[in-house]
Amino acid sequence: MLATATRPAVAGPNGKATYHTVTALKRWSCDDKELPAVSAIKAIHVYDFDNTRRKPSANTTAVFASPLPNKQLWNSATIGQLGSPDMFLNGGWWHDSNILAATGEGLEKEEARAWQGWWNEQIVELVESSMAQKDALSILLTGRSESNFADLVKRIIRSRRLEFDMVCLKPAIGPAGQKFKNTMEFKQELLKDVVYTYKNAEKLHIYEDRVKHTKGFRDFFFQFNEDLIRASTQASRLPITTEVIQVPENATSLDPVSEIAEIQKMINTHNIQVKSGNVPPGTPPYQIKKTVFYTGYMIPADVTEKLTSLVSIPPGAPRDDIRYLANSILITPKPCPKSILDKVGGIGAKVRWKVTAISCFENKLWAARVETVPKGTKFYSENPVPTVVLAIRKNGRPADAARIVNWHPVPQEQAFEFDSVVGEKQMLRIEEETANESEYESYFPNKAHRREDHNGRNDSSRQNRKDRDDRPGSYRGGNRDRGRGSNRHTSYAQRGGARGGYRGDRNSGRGRGRGGGQSQYKSLDDVDNGNRGPDNNPDAFY
Repeated sequence: MLATATRPAVAGPNGKATYHTVTALKRWSCDDKELPAVSAIKAIHVYDFDNTRRKPSANTTAVFASPLPNKQLWNSATIGQLGSPDMFLNGGWWHDSNILAATGEGLEKEEARAWQGWWNEQIVELVESSMAQKDALSILLTGRSESNFADLVKRIIRSRRLEFDMVCLKPAIGPAGQKFKNTMEFKQELLKDVVYTYKNAEKLHIYEDRVKHTKGFRDFFFQFNEDLIRASTQASRLPITTEVIQVPENATSLDPVSEIAEIQKMINTHNIQVKSGNVPPGTPPYQIKKTVFYTGYMIPADVTEKLTSLVSIPPGAPRDDIRYLANSILITPKPCPKSILDKVGGIGAKVRWKVTAISCFENKLWAARVETVPKGTKFYSENPVPTVVLAIRKNGRPADAARIVNWHPVPQEQAFEFDSVVGEKQMLRIEEETANESEYESYFPNKAHRREDHNGRNDSSRQNRKDRDDRPGSYRGGNRDRGRGSNRHTSYAQRGGARGGYRGDRNSGRGRGRGGGQSQYKSLDDVDNGNRGPDNNPDAFY
């Protein structure tokens, strides 16, 4: 991938080639450090500052482990929105320096302890090796903007006493008047100037954070060397041996409370500009809203591990497509109306349970039947009996637990007792502000469901019952008129915020939010706002 030509850049009205001197090259750096003499450099080492890409599971070689948007907090559409430079007037996750400054416990505390625990130590060792190599030019490179991040990036690296000959962030305009369409073009233009300037350098090592950019550098310098060979009699330097290296690194996140607070600040800044009227026409204000996939009795992680031991897979049966759950007992697969929430004691209420039987449904779903302890404790569940879905195969649906008829009593040693807490499985999303929208209405990304009030009653303008409850007919728990009101169980889901959300098991697309996007990351500039896919599937949490 060649984002720019391999020949030297041109500048000025006459289109003359730029002069490759250390003085000219220094204009790329936001540091005041004097560059070494051309004759002193035999190797060039380029390090990426941080993981400014949009795929948390990707490998990276960044020096600093900057936090990524937490995919446990935000739905996939919002993850994509946060990475986009175009959604907010003040940029996005990678364009707002307050996000980077909020890393760990914040700038003041982290700078004093050199952001301990936020470094890729393997890469730090390589940087220190470059610092000790007298004939190596070391460069810190990032696609973050020079105007917003130069001071902060320098404070971070200096706190760890890391020294680079050049600290290069993306400028609005390059030294030769270049305007960069994307991060790759910026990086290639810069490194081209570096290699032409340090013409005696024989080796170039690039430590990059994305597979796409790794390929881009390899393609560029392959063509760069090819062009030098063709113009051997006129070439200003010999070909350079180039190696692009990647090293795995664990993704990091901000403290959830801090992350939500910083995103709210970003939205507030955007909304103030919108309401001032000095913005492009049609620019909407935004707000953070909650989607509740289901309400239930939530089971702690240590109990989940114990309950999954009840799953018995027949010898020889495939195991690769089995997903273990055992994390809740369903109350209702949607935001819980206040009338029902009051019956179960409200969010945070504790209920103790005991496993009484287990079952396997069509070899694709494993479940445990439970009863309250002491027996007779009031509960509520839209399932016929209170049930823990232990595991499902790829083609299984947690809602099928309501279809189980044959249960097998467990022996005393497997009659586990455990505590649960009433809660909600929810995620946050960012949407346009909606005038006159109630808190309960805001819980629903699907606007068709917003007319239902907080007590579970629908507006009389609804045409039919299907509008009120469009769970599949095979889901027995969906009929709220079964006459089980006094014994219904509540299920526990992760609270995370106010009540409200999306009807959880609608058809095969359970929990799909409007405009859901793939939870994948691209670079600072390589953003495709139209790249949308399935939203987070609440089956994964049920």
